[in-house]
Amino acid sequence: MARIKVDLPTQFTFATTIPVRITDLNYGGHVGNDTVLSLIHEARVQFLAHHGFTELNLAGVGLIMSDVGIEFKQELFYPDQIKASVAAGDFTKVSFDLYYKFEKTVGDKTVIVATAKTGMVCYDYGKKKVTAIPADVKERLER
Repeated sequence: MARIKVDLPTQFTFATTIPVRITDLNYGGHVGNDTVLSLIHEARVQFLAHHGFTELNLAGVGLIMSDVGIEFKQELFYPDQIKASVAAGDFTKVSFDLYYKFEKTVGDKTVIVATAKTGMVCYDYGKKKVTAIPADVKERLER
């Protein structure tokens, strides 16, 4: 099986800090892979809020995550602080991708702990169908 390779954009338009909580640790004493997906969700919600959106109101439409790819690179431990960077790209008529870069500081170095990509599809929950990306969303998410 070929390994997932997330090709990150050269520039990220948003960054936030997310602390590792003690409850994020698994039986191995580090952050579990399921928690990394939850951290991606947190970063996405903060990214959208930064642009004045929510997952249920992206300028009048909702969002559904259609796919996700995560590349694990380093372990995370309590009480690491994650710098979560997010960028939008690959826009189509109804969807776009969000890219994530998670980093932590180890000594005097910054290391990447995970990279990820989620496919986001615009969805009209009332009509239960895929819908077009609202007009100004691309411009707003790319700044």
